[in-house]
Amino acid sequence: MGRPRYGVGGRRDLPMAGDGGTKAVVAALLANVGIAITKFVAWALTGASSMLAEAIHSVADSGNQVLLLVGGRRAQRQATPEHPFGYGRTRYVYAFIVAIVLFTVGGLFALYEAFHKYEEVHAGEPNQLLESRWWWVPIVVLLAAIVMESFSFRTAIVESNKVRAKQSWAQFVRRAKAPELPVILLEDLGALVGLVLALVGVGLTLLTGNGYWDVAGTAAIGVLLVVIAIILALEMSSLLIGEGAGRTDVERIEAALVADPRVRRLIHMKTLYLGPEELLVAAKLDLGERTSAEEVAQAIDAVELQVRQSVPVARVIYLEPDVYRADYRPEERPAPPAPAGH
Repeated sequence: MGRPRYGVGGRRDLPMAGDGGTKAVVAALLANVGIAITKFVAWALTGASSMLAEAIHSVADSGNQVLLLVGGRRAQRQATPEHPFGYGRTRYVYAFIVAIVLFTVGGLFALYEAFHKYEEVHAGEPNQLLESRWWWVPIVVLLAAIVMESFSFRTAIVESNKVRAKQSWAQFVRRAKAPELPVILLEDLGALVGLVLALVGVGLTLLTGNGYWDVAGTAAIGVLLVVIAIILALEMSSLLIGEGAGRTDVERIEAALVADPRVRRLIHMKTLYLGPEELLVAAKLDLGERTSAEEVAQAIDAVELQVRQSVPVARVIYLEPDVYRADYRPEERPAPPAPAGH
């Protein structure tokens, strides 16, 4: 009864990580590698701190996309006796690391560079950007980067729309169980906004001759990346701790559990995502009086099939036959034993 679909150490009957998410990650990776190289060249020629902050930002994003691809690959490993439910949550671990990289390598470095550049401007040191004959290079690079980043962002939007349904963008980022698309969406959005901030900072510095605009643009990029990193960290930590099915899926599962006439009542149910495409369902069912264990097993198997048809992501199902009691309280747990000596 309540047999899982795969056993300890067996192969999991799971799809590969979402093709849409992988496509968006690869598109973002290719764009960011090219953009990072051009930004470093522009910084080397002009010394603009906004360009350096944006170059490091692109390096961080490129590394993050590699982490997402590695996480998706490692999540496909076979279940083992040590990890009997598989490695689906590996994708959440790598996505959480992405948030840390974005916070430290991207955000904190940009803030440090802004502070360092502020000291130079405040001390009246010569501004390399204003004195360079390559002053136009950052403008060209930033405009080209905006175009390339827009194509990457468009890919992420198109792939997200395939699974977003009627959710708002905020709801999609908040509720999505597969981390790749929300991460890429926020990264690409942050990259585009950061490029605009860098363009404003460099442009106003060139127009006014005031280096503080470059400092302000760099600091704004740092704050932006820190905020995005915090949002990602909060969302990924929630998935790592363990989230249950959404309200709609819970209602479908509950309806499927009691659809069979042999089930008198759903006593209690809990759900937990073991990975983006794998939901654990555990429930107690009142099956009434049965004459044999075989009848109970047949009823449980029929209910399992109905649940999987209603919510295909429900792949690991444990159902326990029980007798309903009016005073049943699933949240009650036995008190822990008192420490020795008390």
